[in-house]
This record gives sequence, structure tokens and C-alpha cells, in this order.
Amino acid sequence: MKVILNNIQLKKIIKLNQNIGFVPTMGSLHKGHKSLIKESKKKSKKTLVSIFVNPKQFNDKKDFINYPRNINQDKSILRNLKVDFLYLPSAKEIFPKSSKFIKKINKKDKILCAKFRKGHFEGVLNVMDRLTYLINPTNIYMGEKDYQQFYIVKKYLEKKYKTNVILCKTIRDKRGFALSSRNKLLKKSEIIKAQKITKNLIKIKSNIKKNLNVKNELENRKKELEEKFSIKIQYLELRNKNSLNLSIKKQNSKLFVAYYLNHVRLIDNF
Repeated sequence: MKVILNNIQLKKIIKLNQNIGFVPTMGSLHKGHKSLIKESKKKSKKTLVSIFVNPKQFNDKKDFINYPRNINQDKSILRNLKVDFLYLPSAKEIFPKSSKFIKKINKKDKILCAKFRKGHFEGVLNVMDRLTYLINPTNIYMGEKDYQQFYIVKKYLEKKYKTNVILCKTIRDKRGFALSSRNKLLKKSEIIKAQKITKNLIKIKSNIKKNLNVKNELENRKKELEEKFSIKIQYLELRNKNSLNLSIKKQNSKLFVAYYLNHVRLIDNF
């Protein structure tokens, strides 16, 4: 595995290699990241993984500081997976003073996480724009757990670059709880609680039927979950997976949720 530390090294690598599959990460790698890498290795001649904890997508400084990091463990995982390239840029490499940044996303997209995390998706788009420009990948692989992120990045990047943003399924533990780097911030008892919450959410999605007042139903289920598990839910919404418009039917829709377990913010969709 070749470790790339700056853009001069990166340019040399890009010139010599075509059909690059790109997996952008913030490190603290888990089985979900591994599945993205394996998908890239199937479809691409070379696979490049980036690790960059992007300060611009954190609307809470404490969240940025506390984000789990373990670069030595990450490198070991990537070597075992036989990744071709690891890009470890500094903030100056990604965000030079000359860069132009996206200041606002479309009003239509200010829903779900964008409604509650001011500046988050602008930060995501800025880093993904810069990384795509530098790497020029054929395909970018992103996880379904962060579906809104995938949706916005795909809509923006595929218009601007000759790259495909590919969705890969959410990887879950044996009890259905979605794997995430943030899970490392949870105690064992909190993970057990999150597994039970997931089971309840899957049941809520399966019980959505025709002629049901979805808005009222979800508001009632939201209150029940908050009381039962002593959590704070930011949103629980059914939305069309192709447009992210609010939906009243289960078909072609996803149930989106964001909630705080202790002080850790978790998101998922079903």
C-alpha cells in the first residue's frame, strides 16, 4: 500500500493510474468501510482510500474533537485489504486559501440532517468537491446509512465531474444496528439500547399501511420511543428515496431517523 501525504505525490499517482475507485472516509474504520473497499476492488483497477476528518462538516467543535481516531489501526486494516493507495492529506492540502467554497446548499435540500446541522452538508460538499477534483476517480463508493449525504453528493458531483457515485448497502451487526465510527463512543449498555431502538424502528416501517395518516402515526411513534428509551429524537420521517420529498406510502420510500443516545448522535434509514 502506497501512503500519499501531499498533493504533489497524489498527482504523480493519478497520472500513472486509470479507473480509480475512491472510498472517502474520516477513519476509525469498521466493517462498513471494509464493504465499500471490497466493492471498489471488484469494479476498479486501483482503489484509493482517503482518511481526513473534515473540520468543515462539524457544526459542533466538541464533536470534531471527540470524533474517534486510530490511524495505526486504520493502516493495518487497509494493508490487510490490499488497498493500493491511502491518501492522508492535511487541511492545507484540501482547503488551500485559493479554493472557492460552497456557501449554501439548495433550500429544497435543507431537510433531515441539513435542517439540524447548520453548514454540515456545505462542509461535506466542499471536501468531496476538492477530493474529486484531485483524485479524478471513475467511481466513488458511499454507504447507504448516510443516505442523505449520498443523495446530495451524487446530485452535485455527477453534474460537475465524469464520476459515478455508487451506493453500497448498510452493514449492520447481528441485531440490525447500523455500524458507524461513532458507535465507538457508546458504552456496551448503550449499544444494547440502540439495538432495541433499531428493532422498534424496523417494526414501525413495516407497519406503515395504505390509508394511514403517516404524519400523525410517526409523531405518535416518535413520542413513544422517546419515553420508552429516554432518548431525544430530532426527526422520524418517511421520504421518497428518489426525491427525498415527504411520502405517505411505504413503496419506494425510506424511514429516516436521527436521535441522541446520551450525547452521541445516531442516524439510520430503513
